Parts: sequence; structure tokens; C-alpha cells
Amino acid sequence: MAVVHPVIVLRNFTGTCRRHCERTGQQVPGAGTLASTSPEWSAPTVMAVRNVPWWGLLSSGAAPVLMVGGWTAATSLQPRPVDPMAQTVSALAAVGAAERWVMTVTFLAVGVCYIVTGLALRPAGAAGRLILVAGAGVGMLVVAFPQPADGGSLLHAIWASAGFGALAVWPVAAWRRGPGVPWALRPAVCAIAAAMLVLLLAWFAAEVVTGGGHAGLAERVLGLAQAVWPLTVVLSCRHLARAAVQPPAPPEPAAA
Repeated sequence: MAVVHPVIVLRNFTGTCRRHCERTGQQVPGAGTLASTSPEWSAPTVMAVRNVPWWGLLSSGAAPVLMVGGWTAATSLQPRPVDPMAQTVSALAAVGAAERWVMTVTFLAVGVCYIVTGLALRPAGAAGRLILVAGAGVGMLVVAFPQPADGGSLLHAIWASAGFGALAVWPVAAWRRGPGVPWALRPAVCAIAAAMLVLLLAWFAAEVVTGGGHAGLAERVLGLAQAVWPLTVVLSCRHLARAAVQPPAPPEPAAA
């Protein structure tokens, strides 16, 4: 069901109608009057637009902040210098890393933010929301299979890859069509967003496989992009919902 704000719409319409009548010297209509107060001005059209609740805005905004803050704090707590260009953020939560709990908690907190955002993104397609939530849940499993002190972990790589993959393709399944669709959920925009995220994922994978020396940079850019896009979608949805409940101003009375 579409979430409309009837109280806000009625209040805005009533106030605008009263001001128009006072300027033109017309009688202010009583409550419940639906007729236009002027032949030149009709009641505003209300567009039913699904909105994202405030807690969806909070979760989507918190994800990139927690991610950057988490890996920054974890890096500063390491006794030896960390090369963010080469070392991945998973190394900050690896077995034997100093204060590894910081990055572990960050992984969990960001995953929870994604799940909450997926539940709040009512204007998006159900399939895209499901992929976002599932990707977050799968990605959180990396904390149960941390990287060892030396070498790699197959299970860690599997869950991390599945999470990254889902967070890269969810925009394709979230698009909608119609006049009341937020710009970030339009098919072309969703396709471009997914393509960019997939390209970043491919870059990260290539760095890991080839040992190019920039796996840390690629992972950080990918992770930040995947965290920022849900926030972008939420902001576009809330902007459209606010615009939909603003009635047009009545025309100014003609000069005598």
C-alpha cells in the first residue's frame, strides 16, 4: 500500500485555501467543502508516493559512517603500520590482529544497517530489497570465519564474495516504473549503479587474484560505494515523498 500523508495534505490545502480567500475577499469555505474557491484555481492533485520511514534514513546514513569509522579506528589500533592500499579490511579482523573486535563489530553493525534499510525501502522492488537483506546477512558470516594469521580462509572468501556480489547487483532487482518513481529507482539509473558496483567488484577480485598490490584500496572503494548507494536511494525516495504532499500555490488575484 502506498503511504500518503493525508493530515499534512489537508492542513496545507486548508491553509492555502484560507489565505487565497482572504486575499481575494471571498468567503472562507467551511470544513468539508470540496468545491474550488475560485474558478481559476482547483484543488491540488495529491500523488500517492511510498515513503521511507525515518529509521530507514538513519540506518542508511549510519552504514557508510560506521564502515569508514570502523576501519579507521581498527587501523589506528594496530601496533605495526598498516598499508591501506594493499591490506584488506578483513586483515584488521583476522586472527591475531590487535583489537580485532573493533572491525568485527563494524562488520556486524554495517550488516544490521543494510538489513534495516532493506526493510525500510518500501518504494523499491521486493526482489531488490530481498537481495540487499540477504547479502547483508551472508556478508555478516565473515565474522564467524575470520582470516587466519597466515594465509587465507576458503569459507571467509566464500561468504565475503557472496555478500559483495549481492550488494553489487541488488539495484537491478529494485527498479520500478511509473510517474511516481524516485529517480534512483528508475530502470536506467539502477542499471548504471549496478554496473558501476560490479566493475568495482571485478577490480577487487582481480587485485586479490593477481596480487596487484591494491587489494586494500579496491576493497575500501567497493565497500564505501556499496554503503553509499542505499543512502542515495533513500534520499531520493524521501525527496519525492515530500514533494508529493506540497500543494501548488493559488494564482495571485488580478490587479483591478
